Amino acid sequence: MKKLLSNTGIKLSAAVTVGLMAGADAAHANDFGNIAQNINTSIEDLPGLLTGLSYMIGILLGVLGILKIKDHVENPSQTPLQHGAIRLAAGGGLFALPIVFEAMQNTVGTGTTPTSATLNKVQFNVN
Repeated sequence: MKKLLSNTGIKLSAAVTVGLMAGADAAHANDFGNIAQNINTSIEDLPGLLTGLSYMIGILLGVLGILKIKDHVENPSQTPLQHGAIRLAAGGGLFALPIVFEAMQNTVGTGTTPTSATLNKVQFNVN
């Protein structure tokens, strides 16, 4: 009985495998251009995500810095002023990061196709 079930299971497995393979299409190999294009489209929204995270973490660190400075005012021997100042500086840096990034993009370029210079007219004033 076990041998019959084993043979039936093997036959059923083979039939299912052949059936699945019969419906499969041929795989198309990706070349380097397709892979690069997929990477570009995948990370297209990454600057927006980093901007949002930068603003949120910057505000959080700013609030934590203010709370640490408040703790320092209430008990100067327990909490150094340095802890609050570091959190405020890091929060300000993260909050300003998207603005600096946008200024850098505007200065260097947005990454779109550059327009080449065109020459419309050449004039030589030779006497």
